[in-house]
Amino acid sequence: MITPERLIQKTKVFLLDLDGTLYLGETPIGRVQETLALLRAAGKKLVYCTNNSSKTPSEYVRKLEKIGLWGEGDMVYTSGIAAAEYLKKYRPKERVYALATDEVKADLAARGVPLDEENPDVCLLAYDTSLTFAKMKKFNEFLCAGKFYAATHPDAVCPALPCPMPDVGSFIEMFRVSSGRTPDVVCGKPCPVMGEGLESLLGVEKGEVAMVGDRLHTDIRFANCSGFTAVLVLSGETTAEMAAASADRPDIVLKAFDDLLPLLAAENSAKSV
Repeated sequence: MITPERLIQKTKVFLLDLDGTLYLGETPIGRVQETLALLRAAGKKLVYCTNNSSKTPSEYVRKLEKIGLWGEGDMVYTSGIAAAEYLKKYRPKERVYALATDEVKADLAARGVPLDEENPDVCLLAYDTSLTFAKMKKFNEFLCAGKFYAATHPDAVCPALPCPMPDVGSFIEMFRVSSGRTPDVVCGKPCPVMGEGLESLLGVEKGEVAMVGDRLHTDIRFANCSGFTAVLVLSGETTAEMAAASADRPDIVLKAFDDLLPLLAAENSAKSV
């Protein structure tokens, strides 16, 4: 385990999970806005790192601006971006059928992923909240034909009210039953594909990156698999009892991310004297 002081000292990039970590619904958790502002003032890079591939980065920026969390120099990195970077690197120029919203498909195309609705080489399963039976049928037929199969992330459900909603992991299970296939690659947390993409993009050492999140089996496991510092916050899904019993090991446990605020405020005050 490391101390909060050491965490701040050694970390250049904070990868930040969203719901349960920075906000609940659209309500910031505690004094997280001040915490983020002081991290920026200290020269830290903030990357909003989410598995949810139902939205584009631009859509997330608008939401973060609305909540009051977005700041100059911040970045968004989704499992959809990780999938796009993976396909461009390892399946270059191959045509892709994306089970995704129209907005996400447009974002993939803008990132240089060639899309094909009729004769693809690759099937990409994203979190398509506009899913129809016709789309599922076409995707299943491509899987049965042996096309390379990628998924953006493995989450079985997406947090929502009044109850959790089926997410990509649920779709993976559905297509396993109907086609007999499971993904050839999964790109989002906790899989290392996302970590490799971030490491390449940011140009920093693994030890200079901290992943902050409230889920053990995605955020903390992702950090453990990628060699990043694992910061667990108890403001969302995970309790202290769950953390103690888990094989996924955080390097530091905070009640909430704004636990860092007093230290950051003291450092900022000392610098301004």
